[in-house]
Amino acid sequence: MKGLGDESHSSLKTIFLVVWFSLDASTFFTGGGGGETVYDNNDTSSGTRWAVLIAGSNNYFNYRHQADVCHAYQILSKGGLKDENIIVFMYDDIAFNRENPRPGVIINSPQGNDVYKGVPKDYTGENVTVNNFFAVILGNTTALTGGSGKVVNSGPNDHIFIYYTDHGGPGVLGMPTNPELFAGDLIDVLKKKNATGTYKSLVFYLESCESGSIFEGLLPEGMNIYATTAANANESSWATYCPGDHPSPPPEYETCLGDLYSVAWMEDSDIHNPGTETLQQQYELIKGRTANNNSERGSHVMQYGDIGLSQANLSQYIGTNDNYTTSVDEDPLWSPTKAIDQRDADLIHFWEKFNNAPGGSSRKVEARKQFVEAISHRMHIDHSVKLIGKILFGIEKGPEVLNTIRPAGLPLVDDWDCLKTMVRTFETHCGSLSQYGMKHMGSFANICNAGVKKDQMDEASAQVCVTVPSGPWSSLENGFSA
Repeated sequence: MKGLGDESHSSLKTIFLVVWFSLDASTFFTGGGGGETVYDNNDTSSGTRWAVLIAGSNNYFNYRHQADVCHAYQILSKGGLKDENIIVFMYDDIAFNRENPRPGVIINSPQGNDVYKGVPKDYTGENVTVNNFFAVILGNTTALTGGSGKVVNSGPNDHIFIYYTDHGGPGVLGMPTNPELFAGDLIDVLKKKNATGTYKSLVFYLESCESGSIFEGLLPEGMNIYATTAANANESSWATYCPGDHPSPPPEYETCLGDLYSVAWMEDSDIHNPGTETLQQQYELIKGRTANNNSERGSHVMQYGDIGLSQANLSQYIGTNDNYTTSVDEDPLWSPTKAIDQRDADLIHFWEKFNNAPGGSSRKVEARKQFVEAISHRMHIDHSVKLIGKILFGIEKGPEVLNTIRPAGLPLVDDWDCLKTMVRTFETHCGSLSQYGMKHMGSFANICNAGVKKDQMDEASAQVCVTVPSGPWSSLENGFSA
């Protein structure tokens, strides 16, 4: 099989550089929730610690999400939480993936140890679903389909920690199996959990692009739930320990090893005493590191819900750490990182794979195909959404409506069922949004907020997309996001 010629290689490099340097600068906002709940660290009432850890992606180019979850498990396990109280969701297609240079091993930092060993395989493969995630939170074993059957069987004195890492978009979180997780549904589940009276406090750490939109204007105070997010409602979150970063992964790794917010909270937990460090102290440290020296390759970590719970010690949720090395007042000075927009981490992998493959090899051809298909899909989705906006609202007003950002404190959309309908209608005609296309959820929300009806969206989508794309981007093959 012939390899790429110089001209083809040059063209591919040009495409990559255009994508690389056209990354949207993060729009920085301030704010977050404010709560009246005050936490008493002297409360000695008994209670069990529970944890739900979920990596919402699959494929080797998303290595970092499962690495994040495995690292989180190791922290909780060493902290004294029992496996029966830790529920893990991960597709489990990374450790023994043919792309993994260390079969059976997953690392979360360049010099990191194996974090895969011993991780429970509660919900893997096609069992990593929204339905199972919600059933686990609610302790509803009858609603489960597949998996270990473990659920959060908590009581009124128990403390729950939920950590979710993946791609996302305005009002949505990715899953390796469709449908995706929508914010309105998650908030409904948290309200149901609160109504059962089966926890004392719940902490939610969320890593994804536009992760603030999952709670912004949606998570009420008074439910004893405290949430932090990797980004505000309108900005990307960032992958780290990527090829070309400093520190960089070992040379045999052609993918990002972690996410900036996630490694920030976990590496902080690795070195500090959770018995004396509070959630608020960790939030401040995470916020500083994730802002990445206030560069455009950083994001704003946010707080929502009952902020008073942040006065609790970390040990209430993640357990103890007898091997801590520094006090919270001696936090190391983190150097700025060449972080990668989460949505571009797949391109980094394909490019590294292409560059490192021998000339003329099937691996090089495969990498080129993956890269070009990803770029083509992006162009198709971006163009289709933009054109639909112009058909619905006019050439001048279309972009303005699609790009509208609601004031802080308001939810993304007034009618979540409408949002799902608009997404499904688009995908019926134009194919799967995929992890990249989730960035356009805000546009679909604005279409709903503008009062567009399903038949109007159906007609506009049909005009723009004459045929449904085939292959990996086909909604007919992969199902629908909503």
